[in-house]
Amino acid sequence: MNRLPQVCSLMLMLLMVAGCATAPEPGGELEVVAELAQGPGNIAVTPDGRLIISQHPLYRPDIRVIELLPDGRVVPFPNAEWAGARNEADIGLDAVLGIQADTQGIVWMLDNGRRSSRLVAWDTRTDALHQIIEVGEPARVRRSFFNDIAVDPVHRQVIITDASAKHAALVVVNMDTGAARRLLEGHPSVQAEAIAMPIGDRIYGVDKEGKPVASTAVDGITIDPDSEWVYYGASQSMDLWRVRAADLADASLSADALAERIERYGDRPVCDGITMDGAGNVYITDLTGFAVGVTAPSGEYRVLYSDQKLLSWTDGLAFGPDNYVYGVSNQLHRSLVFNRGKDLTEPPFYVVRFKALAPGTVGR
Repeated sequence: MNRLPQVCSLMLMLLMVAGCATAPEPGGELEVVAELAQGPGNIAVTPDGRLIISQHPLYRPDIRVIELLPDGRVVPFPNAEWAGARNEADIGLDAVLGIQADTQGIVWMLDNGRRSSRLVAWDTRTDALHQIIEVGEPARVRRSFFNDIAVDPVHRQVIITDASAKHAALVVVNMDTGAARRLLEGHPSVQAEAIAMPIGDRIYGVDKEGKPVASTAVDGITIDPDSEWVYYGASQSMDLWRVRAADLADASLSADALAERIERYGDRPVCDGITMDGAGNVYITDLTGFAVGVTAPSGEYRVLYSDQKLLSWTDGLAFGPDNYVYGVSNQLHRSLVFNRGKDLTEPPFYVVRFKALAPGTVGR
């Protein structure tokens, strides 16, 4: 997870076993929505319930983003030309991990390439390109690892997490002007901690001598339904933080003034993706516990679901219009990057969902 490798050309194979139910009955079970043959990255759910999934760049997909259809098929999103490799005309995508659908049905894709990073926004209601925003220097620095995004329609900004081990930060992009600002670099809320990560039969996040090292910084990020608070934290951390969206949008605030407004929200485990409902419950992908849990407004964390098969490195979460939380798991700890070039994954990879504890909003 420290760095995205160059995305090579491999054949994409996707195996769809279970369809996507459109009108589920309320219940407390963890449900399997679909099975995929290649590792997903993150998931977005549009206001009309369309499921859009980035294909994790570490698995080197030919098709960068897919849509999971209600009848069980998967197709390139938004179309074959744009979902494929970026060409000389700048059509296509290099490597997409962060993905989010906003309340207007626009899907924001964070495209990371060797040449540049950019936000590509596609309007699912008109089926047309909505916007492209290039994110370069000084917001992007050498060895930046732009990971996840939160879309703030009220303050007209997209917040990007830069999980770089040495230069972790939040990057705030103005939707209207395209201006990008790099914030909170060096602040404890974005930095990784030296925490060992026991996952299955191995311990990750340690050096050759078994000593924990801080390697994966700020990752998961979400925003509440009112666009008041932005919640985030490093992957290798036990803390969930928050800051007001208005403060991130305020370019007049000094670095020290902004840092003083950061709040610790509560406890959480080592995680990857997060999302939240309207009652202040932040849903957490619990990597070491093969679980999904929740940090309540009290600051206390508890496990909601644990399953070593279905929740094997749950990467991304997204809130749906049906008040279900959707998630994808990708067995990333078993990928060749973490196992000396050996692919130890055991497909299929899962798309799951569960009923939220309280109503929420799409795009969070």
